[in-house]
Amino acid sequence: MRVPQKETPEISALIITYNEIEQIAACIESIDFVSEIVVVDSYSTDGTYEYLQAHPRVRVIRHAFRNFTAQKNFALMHARHDWVLFIDADERIPAGLRDEILGELSNPGNETNAYWFYRKFMFCGKPLRFSGWQTDKNIRLFRRSKARYSSKRIVHERLEVEGQTACLSERMIHYCYQGYSDYKGKMQLYGQMKALEAFRKNRRFTYLKWVVKPLWRFLFNFICRLGFLDGYRGLVICFLGALEDVQRYRVLRLIEREYRAAQYSLPRLSKKGFLVSALTPQQ
Repeated sequence: MRVPQKETPEISALIITYNEIEQIAACIESIDFVSEIVVVDSYSTDGTYEYLQAHPRVRVIRHAFRNFTAQKNFALMHARHDWVLFIDADERIPAGLRDEILGELSNPGNETNAYWFYRKFMFCGKPLRFSGWQTDKNIRLFRRSKARYSSKRIVHERLEVEGQTACLSERMIHYCYQGYSDYKGKMQLYGQMKALEAFRKNRRFTYLKWVVKPLWRFLFNFICRLGFLDGYRGLVICFLGALEDVQRYRVLRLIEREYRAAQYSLPRLSKKGFLVSALTPQQ
C-alpha cells in the first residue's frame, strides 16, 4: 500500500492595515512561508501603502474601513487559496509556530477546518504573563470555503466555522501596544465600536452599567486574573482595559440621545412662549 506523500500547503496570508509602517516589515518577514500575501489598507497616511506597493511579495488593495468584520470579509474575497492565515501587522509567526502550521496542513489525513492560536503578548517590549491575557486565543488559520466572519460583531470579530477546529500548541507573538497612548487610542476605538454593536442589539445605557462594568473588569483582570503579578505594566493594562468599557457606555449614551432627538421634531411655541404642539415623530 502506498503511503500518501506530504505536500507543501498553499496558504494565503491576509493582513488589514492602517498606518502600520513601523510594524509591517517584521510582520511580512515572519510569514515568508506562505504562498501569497494580500494586504487590505485603509488609506494609510504614514507611508504604509507606498511600502506595500513596492514590496515584491505583497498584493495591496485599498479599501475604506467600516468595521473590522467588514474589512476582513472583504480581504477574504481576494485570497487565491483555500487555506487562509489572518495576521495583524503587530503580530509575528515564530519558527516553532511556522513549523507546526506546515506540519498540520501537510498531513493528508487532516480533517480540521480551522485552528486556534494562543498569543504571547508583548507590552513596551516585555511579555505580559497575566492581566487577563494568559488564556487569550483566536482562530487565525482556516479554510476559506468553510468559514466566514459573523456580521453580528463589528469588533473582536467572531469566525463561524463549519466542521472541526483544533488548537495549536505554539504561540503567536503579539506586540500589542508600544506604549500607553497607543493602547489608550485603541481601547477608545474598540469602545466606540462596541457601543454601536450594543445599540444595534438593543442593549441600552444605564448609569449603573457605566460605573459597575469598568470597575468589575479592572478588578477581575488585576486581582482574579493576576494582573498585579505583571507589576506596573499589569496595572496600566488592566486600567486601560476598563477604559474600553467606560468609552463604550459613554458613546452608547450619546448614540441614544442622538437617536431620540432624530425621532422627534422640536416642540412649536407661540409668541408668548406657550407650548403649541407636543413632540411628534418625524415622518
